[in-house]
Amino acid sequence: MLDRLFGVLKARFGSAPLLSEAPRGVDVLAEMADRRVMRRYRDEPVDPALVETLCAVALSAPSKSDLQQADIVIVSDRSQREKLEALLPDNPWVKAAPVFLMFCGNNRRHRLLFEWRGRPFVNDHLDPFFNASVDAGIVLATFIAAADRVGLGTCPISAIRNHPQEVSDILGLPPHVFPVAALGAGWPSFAGVMSPRLGLDVSIHHDRYREDGLKENVAAYDRRREAVQPYRTQRYVEKFGESAEYGWSEDKARQYSVPERAGFGAFVRAKGFKLE
Repeated sequence: MLDRLFGVLKARFGSAPLLSEAPRGVDVLAEMADRRVMRRYRDEPVDPALVETLCAVALSAPSKSDLQQADIVIVSDRSQREKLEALLPDNPWVKAAPVFLMFCGNNRRHRLLFEWRGRPFVNDHLDPFFNASVDAGIVLATFIAAADRVGLGTCPISAIRNHPQEVSDILGLPPHVFPVAALGAGWPSFAGVMSPRLGLDVSIHHDRYREDGLKENVAAYDRRREAVQPYRTQRYVEKFGESAEYGWSEDKARQYSVPERAGFGAFVRAKGFKLE
Protein backbone atom coordinates (compact mmCIF):
# COMPACT_ATOMS: atom_id res chain seq x y z
CA MET A 1 0.00 0.00 0.00
CA LEU A 2 2.97 2.31 0.54
CA ASP A 3 3.83 1.84 -3.13
CA ARG A 4 0.31 2.90 -4.06
CA LEU A 5 0.53 6.05 -1.93
CA PHE A 6 3.87 6.93 -3.49
CA GLY A 7 2.52 6.31 -6.99
CA VAL A 8 -0.63 8.38 -6.43
CA LEU A 9 1.31 11.33 -4.99
CA LYS A 10 3.84 11.20 -7.81
CA ALA A 11 1.03 11.19 -10.37
CA ARG A 12 -0.62 14.13 -8.63
CA PHE A 13 2.44 16.30 -7.92
CA GLY A 14 5.22 14.96 -10.14
CA SER A 15 7.16 13.81 -7.05
CA ALA A 16 6.44 12.31 -3.65
CA PRO A 17 8.10 12.23 -0.22
CA LEU A 18 10.18 9.09 0.27
CA LEU A 19 8.64 7.40 3.28
CA SER A 20 10.81 4.65 4.72
CA GLU A 21 7.86 2.75 6.17
CA ALA A 22 4.12 2.78 5.84
CA PRO A 23 2.38 5.01 8.40
CA ARG A 24 -0.79 3.99 10.16
CA GLY A 25 -3.75 4.40 7.81
CA VAL A 26 -1.61 4.39 4.68
CA ASP A 27 -4.51 2.94 2.71
CA VAL A 28 -6.73 5.86 3.75
CA LEU A 29 -3.99 8.35 2.81
CA ALA A 30 -3.70 6.74 -0.62
CA GLU A 31 -7.47 6.98 -1.14
CA MET A 32 -7.49 10.63 -0.06
CA ALA A 33 -4.60 11.52 -2.35
CA ASP A 34 -6.36 9.77 -5.22
CA ARG A 35 -9.68 11.61 -4.82
CA ARG A 36 -11.39 12.97 -7.92
CA VAL A 37 -13.95 15.67 -8.48
CA MET A 38 -17.18 14.01 -9.60
CA ARG A 39 -19.76 15.66 -11.86
CA ARG A 40 -21.42 12.52 -13.26
CA TYR A 41 -23.69 10.40 -11.09
CA ARG A 42 -25.80 7.30 -11.31
CA ASP A 43 -29.55 7.85 -11.33
CA GLU A 44 -29.80 6.48 -7.82
CA PRO A 45 -30.96 8.27 -4.66
CA VAL A 46 -28.82 8.72 -1.57
CA ASP A 47 -30.38 7.80 1.75
CA PRO A 48 -31.29 11.09 3.50
CA ALA A 49 -30.12 9.58 6.79
CA LEU A 50 -26.70 8.99 5.24
CA VAL A 51 -26.57 12.61 4.08
CA GLU A 52 -27.40 13.84 7.59
CA THR A 53 -24.83 11.45 9.04
CA LEU A 54 -22.15 12.88 6.75
CA CYS A 55 -23.24 16.38 7.78
CA ALA A 56 -22.82 15.38 11.42
CA VAL A 57 -19.36 13.98 10.70
CA ALA A 58 -18.44 17.17 8.85
CA LEU A 59 -19.66 19.35 11.71
CA SER A 60 -17.37 17.35 14.02
CA ALA A 61 -14.42 19.12 12.38
CA PRO A 62 -12.27 21.65 14.28
CA SER A 63 -13.92 25.01 14.91
CA LYS A 64 -12.18 28.28 15.76
CA SER A 65 -12.40 28.72 19.56
CA ASP A 66 -15.34 26.26 19.61
CA LEU A 67 -17.54 29.03 18.13
CA GLN A 68 -19.13 26.53 15.68
CA GLN A 69 -19.77 29.09 12.94
CA ALA A 70 -20.74 26.80 10.07
CA ASP A 71 -24.15 25.57 8.90
CA ILE A 72 -25.23 23.16 6.16
CA VAL A 73 -28.51 23.59 4.26
CA ILE A 74 -29.71 20.33 2.68
CA VAL A 75 -31.75 21.39 -0.36
CA SER A 76 -34.25 18.63 -1.11
CA ASP A 77 -37.36 20.56 -2.17
CA ARG A 78 -37.63 20.48 -5.95
CA SER A 79 -38.74 24.10 -6.31
CA GLN A 80 -35.90 25.30 -4.09
CA ARG A 81 -33.38 23.36 -6.13
CA GLU A 82 -34.73 24.69 -9.40
CA LYS A 83 -34.33 28.25 -8.19
CA LEU A 84 -30.70 27.60 -7.26
CA GLU A 85 -29.97 25.61 -10.41
CA ALA A 86 -31.25 28.53 -12.50
CA LEU A 87 -28.41 30.61 -11.05
CA LEU A 88 -25.86 28.09 -12.37
CA PRO A 89 -26.33 27.94 -16.16
CA ASP A 90 -22.63 27.17 -16.68
CA ASN A 91 -22.89 24.15 -14.37
CA PRO A 92 -25.59 22.00 -16.00
CA TRP A 93 -24.28 18.88 -14.24
CA VAL A 94 -25.68 20.25 -10.96
CA LYS A 95 -29.18 19.14 -12.01
CA ALA A 96 -28.02 15.54 -12.17
CA ALA A 97 -26.61 15.51 -8.63
CA PRO A 98 -28.94 13.52 -6.32
CA VAL A 99 -27.76 15.62 -3.35
CA PHE A 100 -27.42 19.40 -3.21
CA LEU A 101 -25.98 21.10 -0.15
CA MET A 102 -25.15 24.69 0.76
CA PHE A 103 -22.34 25.38 3.21
CA CYS A 104 -22.70 28.66 5.08
CA GLY A 105 -20.68 30.76 7.45
CA ASN A 106 -22.72 31.73 10.51
CA ASN A 107 -21.61 34.55 12.81
CA ARG A 108 -25.21 35.22 13.84
CA ARG A 109 -25.36 32.73 16.72
CA HIS A 110 -22.21 34.20 18.26
CA ARG A 111 -23.69 37.72 18.17
CA LEU A 112 -26.98 36.51 19.63
CA LEU A 113 -25.14 35.30 22.71
CA PHE A 114 -24.18 38.93 23.37
CA GLU A 115 -27.67 40.20 22.59
CA TRP A 116 -29.27 37.74 25.00
CA ARG A 117 -26.94 38.93 27.74
CA GLY A 118 -27.23 42.63 26.96
CA ARG A 119 -23.54 42.99 26.20
CA PRO A 120 -21.87 44.93 23.35
CA PHE A 121 -20.27 42.94 20.52
CA VAL A 122 -16.85 44.62 20.64
CA ASN A 123 -15.09 42.57 17.96
CA ASP A 124 -17.13 43.88 15.04
CA HIS A 125 -14.44 43.91 12.34
CA LEU A 126 -12.97 41.59 9.69
CA ASP A 127 -12.16 38.70 12.02
CA PRO A 128 -15.74 37.45 12.64
CA PHE A 129 -16.36 37.15 8.88
CA PHE A 130 -12.99 35.49 8.32
CA ASN A 131 -13.48 33.01 11.17
CA ALA A 132 -16.94 31.99 9.98
CA SER A 133 -15.68 31.59 6.40
CA VAL A 134 -12.80 29.37 7.49
CA ASP A 135 -15.08 27.27 9.72
CA ALA A 136 -17.43 26.71 6.77
CA GLY A 137 -14.51 25.79 4.51
CA ILE A 138 -13.22 23.24 7.02
CA VAL A 139 -16.68 21.69 7.34
CA LEU A 140 -16.99 21.53 3.53
CA ALA A 141 -13.62 19.77 3.21
CA THR A 142 -14.50 17.34 6.00
CA PHE A 143 -17.83 16.49 4.34
CA ILE A 144 -16.02 15.77 1.07
CA ALA A 145 -13.53 13.49 2.83
CA ALA A 146 -16.34 11.67 4.65
CA ALA A 147 -18.35 11.29 1.44
CA ASP A 148 -15.32 9.78 -0.27
CA ARG A 149 -15.02 7.19 2.46
CA VAL A 150 -18.58 5.89 1.88
CA GLY A 151 -18.18 5.88 -1.90
CA LEU A 152 -20.01 9.08 -2.84
CA GLY A 153 -18.62 11.46 -5.43
CA THR A 154 -18.70 15.20 -4.84
CA CYS A 155 -18.00 18.50 -6.54
CA PRO A 156 -17.89 21.90 -4.79
CA ILE A 157 -19.71 24.78 -6.49
CA SER A 158 -18.16 28.20 -5.87
CA ALA A 159 -20.31 29.81 -8.59
CA ILE A 160 -23.10 30.32 -6.07
CA ARG A 161 -21.08 33.31 -4.84
CA ASN A 162 -21.76 34.93 -8.21
CA HIS A 163 -25.32 35.44 -6.91
CA PRO A 164 -24.99 35.65 -3.12
CA GLN A 165 -28.03 37.82 -2.52
CA GLU A 166 -30.29 35.59 -4.63
CA VAL A 167 -28.97 32.50 -2.83
CA SER A 168 -29.47 34.22 0.50
CA ASP A 169 -33.05 35.13 -0.39
CA ILE A 170 -33.91 31.65 -1.65
CA LEU A 171 -32.56 29.98 1.49
CA GLY A 172 -33.79 32.65 3.89
CA LEU A 173 -30.36 33.39 5.33
CA PRO A 174 -30.59 36.05 8.05
CA PRO A 175 -28.02 38.78 8.79
CA HIS A 176 -24.48 37.51 9.46
CA VAL A 177 -25.22 34.18 7.72
CA PHE A 178 -23.81 33.85 4.19
CA PRO A 179 -23.20 31.20 1.52
CA VAL A 180 -19.61 29.99 1.12
CA ALA A 181 -20.03 27.14 -1.38
CA ALA A 182 -22.53 24.59 -2.59
CA LEU A 183 -21.81 20.91 -3.11
CA GLY A 184 -23.24 18.35 -5.49
CA ALA A 185 -23.00 14.71 -4.41
CA GLY A 186 -24.12 11.29 -5.58
CA TRP A 187 -23.03 7.78 -6.44
CA PRO A 188 -20.35 8.10 -9.17
CA SER A 189 -21.11 6.83 -12.64
CA PHE A 190 -17.41 6.51 -13.57
CA ALA A 191 -14.00 6.51 -11.89
CA GLY A 192 -13.33 10.20 -12.43
CA VAL A 193 -10.13 11.90 -13.55
CA MET A 194 -7.22 12.93 -11.34
CA SER A 195 -6.22 16.59 -11.69
CA PRO A 196 -2.45 17.09 -11.39
CA ARG A 197 -1.43 19.73 -8.86
CA LEU A 198 1.42 22.20 -8.66
CA GLY A 199 4.66 20.54 -7.63
CA LEU A 200 5.36 20.18 -3.92
CA ASP A 201 8.41 22.42 -4.37
CA VAL A 202 5.94 25.24 -5.14
CA SER A 203 3.46 24.85 -2.30
CA ILE A 204 5.40 23.28 0.59
CA HIS A 205 7.83 25.58 2.41
CA HIS A 206 10.30 24.90 5.22
CA ASP A 207 10.84 27.51 7.93
CA ARG A 208 10.27 30.47 5.60
CA TYR A 209 8.15 31.21 2.53
CA ARG A 210 10.24 31.04 -0.64
CA GLU A 211 9.71 31.65 -4.35
CA ASP A 212 13.06 30.39 -5.65
CA GLY A 213 12.57 29.10 -9.18
CA LEU A 214 8.81 29.70 -9.02
CA LYS A 215 8.40 30.75 -12.65
CA GLU A 216 10.36 27.74 -13.89
CA ASN A 217 8.48 25.36 -11.58
CA VAL A 218 5.11 26.68 -12.75
CA ALA A 219 6.23 26.28 -16.37
CA ALA A 220 7.24 22.69 -15.62
CA TYR A 221 3.82 22.08 -14.10
CA ASP A 222 2.18 23.53 -17.21
CA ARG A 223 4.05 20.99 -19.34
CA ARG A 224 3.29 18.08 -17.01
CA ARG A 225 -0.39 18.91 -16.87
CA GLU A 226 -0.61 19.43 -20.62
CA ALA A 227 0.83 15.94 -21.13
CA VAL A 228 -1.78 14.16 -19.01
CA GLN A 229 -4.78 16.50 -18.80
CA PRO A 230 -4.80 19.10 -21.58
CA TYR A 231 -7.48 21.78 -21.59
CA ARG A 232 -10.23 21.02 -24.10
CA THR A 233 -10.83 24.67 -24.93
CA GLN A 234 -9.08 28.00 -24.46
CA ARG A 235 -10.75 30.87 -22.64
CA TYR A 236 -11.53 34.21 -24.28
CA VAL A 237 -9.97 33.42 -27.63
CA GLU A 238 -11.61 36.55 -29.05
CA LYS A 239 -9.53 38.62 -26.60
CA PHE A 240 -6.27 36.69 -26.36
CA GLY A 241 -6.21 34.54 -29.50
CA GLU A 242 -5.20 30.88 -29.73
CA SER A 243 -2.12 29.97 -27.71
CA ALA A 244 0.20 27.26 -29.03
CA GLU A 245 1.08 26.35 -25.45
CA TYR A 246 -1.97 26.50 -23.22
CA GLY A 247 -1.33 25.29 -19.70
CA TRP A 248 -2.63 25.96 -16.21
CA SER A 249 -0.93 29.34 -15.81
CA GLU A 250 -2.32 30.70 -19.09
CA ASP A 251 -5.80 29.38 -18.29
CA LYS A 252 -5.86 30.96 -14.84
CA ALA A 253 -4.46 34.27 -16.11
CA ARG A 254 -7.27 34.34 -18.68
CA GLN A 255 -9.94 33.22 -16.21
CA TYR A 256 -9.29 36.19 -13.92
CA SER A 257 -8.73 38.70 -16.70
CA VAL A 258 -12.38 39.73 -16.37
CA PRO A 259 -14.07 41.07 -13.22
CA GLU A 260 -15.70 38.40 -11.09
CA ARG A 261 -17.78 38.72 -7.90
CA ALA A 262 -16.88 42.38 -7.55
CA GLY A 263 -20.07 42.90 -5.56
CA PHE A 264 -19.42 40.19 -2.97
CA GLY A 265 -17.87 42.66 -0.53
CA ALA A 266 -20.96 44.86 -0.72
CA PHE A 267 -23.15 41.79 -0.11
CA VAL A 268 -21.11 40.84 2.96
CA ARG A 269 -21.37 44.38 4.34
CA ALA A 270 -25.12 44.36 3.70
CA LYS A 271 -25.23 41.17 5.78
CA GLY A 272 -23.99 43.29 8.67
CA PHE A 273 -20.26 42.61 8.64
CA LYS A 274 -17.73 45.40 9.09
CA LEU A 275 -14.59 44.42 7.21
CA GLU A 276 -12.11 46.91 8.67
